[in-house]
Amino acid sequence: MDLKSKIILIYGPTASGKSSFAIKLAKKINGEIINADSMQIYKELKILSARPFKKDYNKIKHHLYGFQNVKKKFSTGDWLKLAKEKIKNIKKRKKTPILVGGTGLYFKALTQGLVNIPNIPIKFRNDIRNLHKRIGSKNFFSQLVKLDPLTKNFINPSDRQRAIRAYEVKLFTKKSIYNWFKETHSEFENKDFYKIYIDYPRSELISRINIRAKGMIENGAVPEVKKFIKLKVPKSKTASKAIGIEEIKSYLNKKIEKSELIEKISIKTRQYAKRQATWGRGNMLDWKKITSDSQIKFLKKI
Repeated sequence: MDLKSKIILIYGPTASGKSSFAIKLAKKINGEIINADSMQIYKELKILSARPFKKDYNKIKHHLYGFQNVKKKFSTGDWLKLAKEKIKNIKKRKKTPILVGGTGLYFKALTQGLVNIPNIPIKFRNDIRNLHKRIGSKNFFSQLVKLDPLTKNFINPSDRQRAIRAYEVKLFTKKSIYNWFKETHSEFENKDFYKIYIDYPRSELISRINIRAKGMIENGAVPEVKKFIKLKVPKSKTASKAIGIEEIKSYLNKKIEKSELIEKISIKTRQYAKRQATWGRGNMLDWKKITSDSQIKFLKKI
């Protein structure tokens, strides 16, 4: 199996062992690892984001981990630009880029391209939201179909968020959001990628998540959140949505006990893992599924 000429993508739910598998793979094919997880970019969230350990960095070169300040804005477009630079640089050095993470949008942007819709002024967007609120979903959807007939077969009338987005894009850019999508392409071809989906049985994954939640608390997640609180990061920032922050705040305020803290983090992580798996099933039909049992067999074939 010749993987050295490919751009390797490894996606899977949180706690599915993606990083460990990627390191083993990188050793076999002279690879370097690029982060594709939206939380692992933040330097202040090492433990909560389950960032690879220093010993992992010593084994294999890692890129785009822990470099971004939690207060700064960082978009999928920002990640895509950096990831493409890293891919080209790694290939130039005759090594294999291996992208690893659980952020589906990152992988979608890389493999399909990122829609380059112009920024729409906030006042304009608020006007559309107010219109929806004033006339209701049914009438709003009727107006949307008149404005952009392409939306009729793609948007559910009750899907408020997508309907508003389609309306504002068409009204502001004079072009259907579906034409924007149609004209979007990746600079890479599908044959450039080798796509791997790490698929764990649900019961096994839950067990791994429970162990991870407990390990995070034992290994310093509480002091990490104490420091995070002092930074006064706005709730609107992506980093503020990291699983564990709100739960640890409750623990620090003595609203919950340690055992309940671990359980709450575990539950929220399981919910997140389920969303990741749902994304994978819907968007990664052509990805090679590798289970926990077949990882060793896969690595031996290389």
